[in-house]
Amino acid sequence: MTVVCIGCVVVGALGGGLLAAWRRNAKAPHAYRILRWHFGATHLNTLVVTERQFPARIRVDLQRSLDRVIQQRASVEYVTGVKCEDAMMFGISLSDLLVYDTKAITVPLGHEEVDIGESQPVRCLKNALWLLKAGDSKVAVLLSQVFAFHEPPKVQIDVAAEADIAGQEFSETLFTALEDAVAKAESYRGKVLSLEDAEQYTGESVGIAVHQLPSVSRERVILPKTTLELLERNVLQFVGQRRTLIELGQSAKKGLLFFGPPGNGKTHTIRYLISELQGHTTLLIAAEQAAKLSEYMTLARLLQPTLVVLDDVDLIARERTQAGSLCQETLLYKLLNEMDGLKEDAEVVFLLTTNRPDLLEEALASRPGRIDQVIEFPFPDEDGRGELVKLYSSDLSVSDDVMRWIVERTEGVSAAFIKELMRRSLQFHLAEDNGKAIEEGDVKKALDEMLVQGGRLNQRILGFGSGSQASDDSAACESC
Repeated sequence: MTVVCIGCVVVGALGGGLLAAWRRNAKAPHAYRILRWHFGATHLNTLVVTERQFPARIRVDLQRSLDRVIQQRASVEYVTGVKCEDAMMFGISLSDLLVYDTKAITVPLGHEEVDIGESQPVRCLKNALWLLKAGDSKVAVLLSQVFAFHEPPKVQIDVAAEADIAGQEFSETLFTALEDAVAKAESYRGKVLSLEDAEQYTGESVGIAVHQLPSVSRERVILPKTTLELLERNVLQFVGQRRTLIELGQSAKKGLLFFGPPGNGKTHTIRYLISELQGHTTLLIAAEQAAKLSEYMTLARLLQPTLVVLDDVDLIARERTQAGSLCQETLLYKLLNEMDGLKEDAEVVFLLTTNRPDLLEEALASRPGRIDQVIEFPFPDEDGRGELVKLYSSDLSVSDDVMRWIVERTEGVSAAFIKELMRRSLQFHLAEDNGKAIEEGDVKKALDEMLVQGGRLNQRILGFGSGSQASDDSAACESC
């Protein structure tokens, strides 16, 4: 009987794997040898190495700018990918590659496709080493990625050039162009953005996600007159007058808080404002992304004029009497501090929404000046409910009698409830093939299904307010 030593097998397997890896690396072109060949008689320790880091979120603009400078100011002698196991997290330094005992090897170029909201994604290099000739000077350019803990990812660019005028000019030209690319951020300016960490299901790298939101016209915004006047004066009119206000020494930033029961048009109105504010970059911040506030504020300053939207801001707030994580309270005050930290001439409008203003009142009252106007989004009034019925009845007509019948029985409901009521009525109408007008019977069937058959839970989920008619099952039956 043969006894097998498991430990020996494991050690042997590991040793064999390490030996195979060593042999592969030994055969691979060594990054040092490539650089030694490129610079020829020039001693590597006399090269001038410059290293800079840039935000990886803007890597599309960095890649385009880098390609443009290389094409216009140099000729490419050789380009390759670089792999260095010791620098997987913290980037690859060109200074380290110029040392004989470096473990860096050359590998095929690796790309990632970055979605910037256009018809096709943009291909960006993950890392690359260019060996160039700029005039009479030999130059090496290294691109690598840096993933530091608790910090946004970065793109690192290293330039090694001979200590002459041509090499110095190329290095200065390249870094000036990269700084300009970051400042302009043309790939993302004027779009609707959010920060993302994961790849899309398509496998495309995101970093910054670009959202294609449906355009909302003024006619589709059904709100009380006073609410609309506040909106237009504090957002649209303010933005239109902003340059003049700056010249007169006034602040260019603005903070608004939208509050009211869910389903009454806060998010819908924000989409309308986004549609109206052409030329503005919009940043959508989800409550669970509050930890990224600093990075969002960096983008807000970079891409201004910007519209910063933080939906359900109450989710990062809490009452002081409640037990919970201090982190949540810290995040709320961090948001207020970030808003206050912007310069007076920063062209940034903050739109915060909440269904629970009571959770924010103490914090906002203790930090006056962050929110300039609070705007309420109430349940639609009688006129508003009539306008909503017309809006959501599609191309089918609704008689005056049916309109009055609906309006009388939907007091205290949300705009979202009326939207679903009309869709459900249309379904019953289409099932009966009743012509081009919605009948009272269609609406009765829809109300019965929404209010009676679903019970109280369905009523609450659909936005059937507690102050409405038929707030309990028996009243709902009677109203139909």
